[in-house]
Amino acid sequence: MMFHITYISDGLKVKGYLCLPHGFELPMSDLQTWIESHYSSTELPITQIASSIKPNKQDIRVQKWPVLIYCRGGIGRVGSVKTHWLEQFANYGHIIFAPSYRGTEGGEGRDEFGGQDQEDVLAGYRLLTSLPFVDANRISVMGFSRGSINATLTVVNQPQVNSCIFWSGVSDLAQTYDERIDLRKMLKRVIGGSPMKTPDSYVARSPIAMAEQIHCPVLVIHGTGDNQVNFSHGLQMRNKLQELGADVTFHPYEGLGHHFPTDIHNRAIERMYSWINQFSTSPHFADEP
Repeated sequence: MMFHITYISDGLKVKGYLCLPHGFELPMSDLQTWIESHYSSTELPITQIASSIKPNKQDIRVQKWPVLIYCRGGIGRVGSVKTHWLEQFANYGHIIFAPSYRGTEGGEGRDEFGGQDQEDVLAGYRLLTSLPFVDANRISVMGFSRGSINATLTVVNQPQVNSCIFWSGVSDLAQTYDERIDLRKMLKRVIGGSPMKTPDSYVARSPIAMAEQIHCPVLVIHGTGDNQVNFSHGLQMRNKLQELGADVTFHPYEGLGHHFPTDIHNRAIERMYSWINQFSTSPHFADEP
């Protein structure tokens, strides 16, 4: 079961997705009540966009669940949330939350590529921890491509995060500016200039510059043939974390690009969850009403 939700970030109404594990359900009216109560607002629409075809579905509230926050890549409609990824991620006993970032899918505000939009992830995190069926001690964050910036800022600002995954992730935004000539116009417009003009803005959006502030286990997934976010981003992030004595695991995929073929993508997800589950405690039942 998947919902397209509206929630509040910096006073803006922004959009995101909440996907339940397969075979579980929740009345949309109950979810809406919890979200509106959290913000003391009655104008936060929700749409159910998918439902499990599994018969005899169970109520999600039978226990507290781990969560994977998926920070999408791209900006605007480019690289928007991949809902089929949400469904795949939900196969592994996790609730999935994916912020769309402000200014996207009808949300208010403007995406700043890891600037003020970071609050959209943090606001989503706080909303999740308020839900009675979420285990706040088992929240992981995954950043794909540009989403690694938002994922890093989340774990730095929320040290309770259980684990962090960088999948084909940017680690040095100034390097991205140098490598991706096609992105320079967008980056200058969104960030306010080039790395020469506004170096601090690029450093503030570079996970490798924040590596010392990451205190949870990290998994780096990257294809060696990635021509959108060069493999060196993942390698450099792994090396930096190793130098700092951090708990870091590296899953390189030889010859693969930014997106993996379906069969390998599915295996990569399975490997990712095997890694995540090392740091999760056993599920427990929700409190009786």
